[in-house]
Amino acid sequence: MTEEANATHARSGYAPESGDGGTGEVDLRRVGIDPDFWYPVARSAGVPRNKVRAASFAGRRIALYRGAGGTVYALEDRCAHRQVPLSLGVVEGEVLRCCYHAWAYRGNGRISQIPYLPKGAERPPRGVRSYPVRERYGLVFVFPGAPDRAEVTPLPALPEADSARHRTMMFSRTVRCHYSFMHENLLDMNHQFLHRGVLGRIQPELLGYDTGPSFVEARYLFVPSGGRKDRGAGLLSAEGVGGASTPDVVTIRTGYPYQTLRAVPETSGTAAFSLWAAYVPEDLEQRVSRVFGLLTIAKPAFPGALTLAWPLIRRFTERVFAQDRMAVEAEQRAWDEQGEDWNQEVFPLILDVRKVLRANGVPLRPSSAVAGCPDAGVCADARGHTPR
Repeated sequence: MTEEANATHARSGYAPESGDGGTGEVDLRRVGIDPDFWYPVARSAGVPRNKVRAASFAGRRIALYRGAGGTVYALEDRCAHRQVPLSLGVVEGEVLRCCYHAWAYRGNGRISQIPYLPKGAERPPRGVRSYPVRERYGLVFVFPGAPDRAEVTPLPALPEADSARHRTMMFSRTVRCHYSFMHENLLDMNHQFLHRGVLGRIQPELLGYDTGPSFVEARYLFVPSGGRKDRGAGLLSAEGVGGASTPDVVTIRTGYPYQTLRAVPETSGTAAFSLWAAYVPEDLEQRVSRVFGLLTIAKPAFPGALTLAWPLIRRFTERVFAQDRMAVEAEQRAWDEQGEDWNQEVFPLILDVRKVLRANGVPLRPSSAVAGCPDAGVCADARGHTPR
């Protein structure tokens, strides 16, 4: 911390300890996300057949490519020869060929060909790391953790996203903040004042919440109290053409490492919409996250009504997301300037979700821990995975 910052603390009479807001706990913004889960890193449509694209997870660069047969593969994004990114390469059938010296790799990361290798000479024993890949809900998921855990770790279950009675809107946006700020933002509905120009005035009432070792689930009653609401907000909440405002029961859950929101009008037992979100760190310090979201909306009885409303709903969600992004990026900038968490949180719900995120996260490794590591698998662990 700078001398100027210390002086400011002295003047304010507040001297936070190392940790979270003076509690003495580990600073949550220094906790890494657990890699032993399935994380979306791209849209399926963004990885066309016979093409390669770059992705990342917590400082690990990944080359995604779809072979001629339609299968998506994920390799460490570096050629074992000269470390040139494989995402600059060329797909030939089911192999990926480096753009520099044309070394070719199979989907399992092993070297399949070195064009100029002398007869009788053996190929290098190591290729590059490969990651388990699955496609679901229009997204490409990779498993960046211990490979043997991939088969026993389920993908998130989203039945409504597979239902013909619902339509799903997909989001993919970069937010320059630690993933924990996003969890706090969605769970803490007391911030609705931020959205007053889009949602009108809302009085969120916390009905209660439950917490466990890996989850926090909160229930709110959203009571409209005046003000102008974006038309898309009414359509999303199933208010129909008349736009009648009724309270909604909103259930939000952080089920590590994902987050969900479900909105049910008080006069109905059926959800008007649900949201699933994953916050995927991109950089080694985990201060930049890629947000992948699936907004699933129940189709109304009138055919085509949702299609007509779709542009308005999209505009509304983009406006809300832009406001949230402004706030959480401002929080991250404050953390960067202060060098630690000065937050003085008073909401028990948020204190509990911080405990869940700490307990399920892993230590962030300094960049020096990965310098000079010759083995792809070991280096990957050094970038943030703690073997158990």
